[in-house]
Amino acid sequence: MLSVDDLLDPAPRRVLVAGVSGVGKTTTARRIAEVLGIRHTEIDALFHGPGWEPRPTFVEDVDRFTREDSWITEWLYGPVRPMLAERADTLVWVDLPTRVMLRRLLRRTLRRRLGREELWNGNVEPPLWTFFTDRGHILRWGISTRNAMREQVPALEGSAPHLRIVHLRSQHEVDAFVERLARPAV
Repeated sequence: MLSVDDLLDPAPRRVLVAGVSGVGKTTTARRIAEVLGIRHTEIDALFHGPGWEPRPTFVEDVDRFTREDSWITEWLYGPVRPMLAERADTLVWVDLPTRVMLRRLLRRTLRRRLGREELWNGNVEPPLWTFFTDRGHILRWGISTRNAMREQVPALEGSAPHLRIVHLRSQHEVDAFVERLARPAV
């Protein structure tokens, strides 16, 4: 596994950003896409159809964009994770402390719900009280899966040995990594 200080040569062209809910995967993916000049495809937008139902073309859509020469997306959704790992050259693992993740997830959920922010395909965060009644509520999901990546990402070293895995453990490391990518290699 690589750290923020390791040089990535050649530069990443097919990038996954992994992490649990609330760590900033999508924000980090957008930042990396901007500095590398690569198109970011938000995988949640491909997965969630109206009414939070999975879109029937999800797997085909992921297959289509990951056949391109360069792309960046989040490493989510079991049905496509193996395909994504096989086709990527780099995985950036945003592994922030649980307290940071929970604070960010709560703040994001409140902002989205109170602002009735439209997410993907007309969906909005459900009412806050559904935290108590819906096992799939994003806050409950974040709490119950907070350690999932600590098993899944290291397993990739055996199943996807071609994949460069960069392990970032703080926002400072995320920022430093993105800044490093923005500087051309000499």
